[in-house]
Amino acid sequence: MRTRHEQAQPTDARRLLAPRVTPSTLVFTATAALAPIMWGTTYLVTTELLPPDRPMTASVLRAIPAGLLLLLIAPGIPGKGWRLKTATLGVLNIGLFFPMLFVAAYRLPGGIAAVVGSAQPLVIIAISTALGWGRTRPVQLGWAVVAVAGVAVAAASGTVRLDAIGLAAAAVGTVSMAMGITLTKRWGVAPNTNPLTSTAWQLLVGGLVICPLIPIVDDGAWTVDAHAVIGYAWLAVMGGAVAYSLWFRGARNLPTTNIALLGVLSPLTAAVLGWIILGQNMTGLQCLGFGVALLGSIAGQFVKTPSPR
Repeated sequence: MRTRHEQAQPTDARRLLAPRVTPSTLVFTATAALAPIMWGTTYLVTTELLPPDRPMTASVLRAIPAGLLLLLIAPGIPGKGWRLKTATLGVLNIGLFFPMLFVAAYRLPGGIAAVVGSAQPLVIIAISTALGWGRTRPVQLGWAVVAVAGVAVAAASGTVRLDAIGLAAAAVGTVSMAMGITLTKRWGVAPNTNPLTSTAWQLLVGGLVICPLIPIVDDGAWTVDAHAVIGYAWLAVMGGAVAYSLWFRGARNLPTTNIALLGVLSPLTAAVLGWIILGQNMTGLQCLGFGVALLGSIAGQFVKTPSPR
């Protein structure tokens, strides 16, 4: 007859069959994946609905109204020990990332910009390893490389034109967001603070940082019609408030590499929308790359991540 201690221990078979991904993890992953999918609509909305040559205006109107909306839902001010952390995350995730994103988009072919951005999981692995904040299994690194390679193929352009400023902007933006995700996971949320409040202040800080860039960068006429109102509203509510709330929620509850792997869904969504709505043709090779990138992103979620040291 087995002792009580022996009865409490799972058998070897149960250990082998125990799921590596819990239902709560699946929920966090599925909801976080909605964020890059929403961000993937940005190119379509910008080109079809917004005034041209106003990237910084679009960035500010995407960030500040979203922050104010979330602040109405979850009012509050970060505690004294968390204000600098919140401001730092706001600069990394919004204030620096948005301008670099638009500069890269204007100066590089979409395929090159997408490839640089999709390297974010590899950057996060490098940051976490260098700072001793976590360990990454080789198989997880492998799936990250697969996802990047898939995006590279899916977003490949016929003409490759390398612009030094554009490449630098894409690299800085990728590192900025990667560091933001890593610190979001590392710091979490202040005790007794609604996570939406932290997200709201990040959007507000980031939007305020971008404001001075409007007269420097934007040179297009700002004509607001019904299409522009719809576009700005979509970017602020869905691409800003909703998307970043889901994204930061996932970043706090999922391994950093896993959440970053979901980022490849953004350029892939943009490619699919361009194909379906704008009639942009996708070659068989690009479709293959699309599938490979999805495989890398999804498979990477099922890798059991070692606990931080």
